[in-house]
Amino acid sequence: MSRWDILKKRQTRLKEDISSMLDSFLIGTLSKPPSMTGHSLTTKVKGKTITLYARKDIVAKALEMGNRYRRLWALIQALSRVNWEILNLENK
Repeated sequence: MSRWDILKKRQTRLKEDISSMLDSFLIGTLSKPPSMTGHSLTTKVKGKTITLYARKDIVAKALEMGNRYRRLWALIQALSRVNWEILNLENK
């Protein structure tokens, strides 16, 4: 199997993994400051950091969605590297 075929298979697999994660992810950091009784979500909106209160009943789901975003971001970076390699092979 050629390098081209291996990269195309990896590209297809990464695209499938990425598309399967797009339904529910959350960009931001969920934390529990010592001075507060509940959790808060910190994220950026139009270049400004905002903090939202997270109810206790959604904390577990919000944490899962935040972890999903981190995995999604790693997959996108891996796809970018594969695309770069494919691009370099096309130009040889």
